[in-house]
Amino acid sequence: MTRAPANLLAVRRLLLEHLNRDPNRSRDADLEPNEVGIVGDANHRGGYHCGSDRVVTNDYSVVESPRDRNGLTLDAAALDVGTFRLNSGGRTHDLFTFSTWCVAQCVANAPDTRDIREIIYSPDGNVVRRWDRLGRRSTGDRSHLWHTHFSFFRDSIKANRDQRPLFRRYLTTIGLLNPEEGENEMTPEEHNWLRTVHRNLTVLDGRNPIGQTYTRTTMGEDHTDPDFRVSHPTLRSIGAQLTALQSTVNSLMNRDFTDEQAIVTGVLAGLSPQEIAAAIPPTVAEQVVSELSRRLAA
Repeated sequence: MTRAPANLLAVRRLLLEHLNRDPNRSRDADLEPNEVGIVGDANHRGGYHCGSDRVVTNDYSVVESPRDRNGLTLDAAALDVGTFRLNSGGRTHDLFTFSTWCVAQCVANAPDTRDIREIIYSPDGNVVRRWDRLGRRSTGDRSHLWHTHFSFFRDSIKANRDQRPLFRRYLTTIGLLNPEEGENEMTPEEHNWLRTVHRNLTVLDGRNPIGQTYTRTTMGEDHTDPDFRVSHPTLRSIGAQLTALQSTVNSLMNRDFTDEQAIVTGVLAGLSPQEIAAAIPPTVAEQVVSELSRRLAA
């Protein structure tokens, strides 16, 4: 049955945490849990709130973009946000200002909006408008006078791509979130990358998987099961880079090394700079560049 994907649940938690936390606001002004929805109700058929079990023939949420056709799974790919009203930074913010801000970011093609297919919203509570990245539609029904609908390209949901940056940027812009908050939080992509390393790279004696520290701290236990598998599609996007690294490790299996540094040196010696760079997650790459620059300047 249609399910709520992890990356949209993360957006939901983020919005509820920051738009429903002021004890001085009335209940009507808060964003309530039942006002942030992902999966359509049992009678819902067709559209981005539905997964593969509920789409219909020629469903627009599947057929109009290869990103949707190739990304169709049981996951829903939409988020509804209901009404709220709050004061922050000396200004009043509500569903209408939130929606127009998000649409403006999409119109500007901000990098953190490029997985959004459409936004159906009201700028003032009187008219309904629709921003559609594909330019197919410009209207919506009147229910969008009191809630805003976000559709995400299905391939971004299938890949479990983090969809929080846009919404975190909004919360920062209106003063509800400090710029430093969340900077050290790992994205789903980074978690998946480390899990892949855990699965594919093992210390040569086979007893102490590389990445065990990661699994111990993130799962609260030693995860040393040799059959540990993560099959999420995101992992396949970096599989090619890890294949080269795995091959190098295999070639070292029968060699006698006496210390960890020798192992690291042996692995790196078998990789080109391009292969090493390709295997580093984007957020880590920036830190590596900064550290190398610091060392070269020393």
